[in-house]
Amino acid sequence: MDSIRILLVDDHPLLRLGVRRSLESQEGFSVAAECADLAAVRAWLGGGGKADVAILDRSLPDGDGLEVAPLLKAAGMKVIVLTVEDGDEEIRAAIDAGVDGYLLKSSDTEQISHAIGIVLQDAGAFPPQVVQKLTRSAGEDPLAKLSGRELEIAEYVAQGYSNKVIGGKLNLSDNTVRNHLANIMQKLGFHNRVQVATLVLQHLKKTKRV
Repeated sequence: MDSIRILLVDDHPLLRLGVRRSLESQEGFSVAAECADLAAVRAWLGGGGKADVAILDRSLPDGDGLEVAPLLKAAGMKVIVLTVEDGDEEIRAAIDAGVDGYLLKSSDTEQISHAIGIVLQDAGAFPPQVVQKLTRSAGEDPLAKLSGRELEIAEYVAQGYSNKVIGGKLNLSDNTVRNHLANIMQKLGFHNRVQVATLVLQHLKKTKRV
């Protein structure tokens, strides 16, 4: 089985070293490259660099790490933000940029490797404290726009299940689940499944189901 290839993007050499050693001490992980700034990421991608997951800091010497998130996604990578920023605005900006996970630098190796596994299953990797921040705002419930099947799928998304697992639970193909999810996001005006999950969790909290 091929190793999961990781791109590390952070301007702190010691942090990169620590994450690299922690991941490579576990079977199945390898660090494909390390970049200290946005320019290095762009150069690496331009040179044909490949990885499965990018672990990305936001505060880089030449700008916000989120600037390269679309490029990393376009190159076929899952993107996990690893940062000290835990404010509501910073988290929402990352979600809107389409990242697949959001971890704080206080996370341990087990949390990071677990998040990598989750995002590779097409699910979002967001710890409880991050989800809580995302569910603070209240408003009208737009879930009424969804059909019964779409609501079922949205609730499974909120539980962190991948399309494959959801399909197995509902006896649907991966493509059918993907199409339903695309319709859900279109109806809600969302860009990614994390926004769907956040909305469902907010609804469940208001109705005291969580």
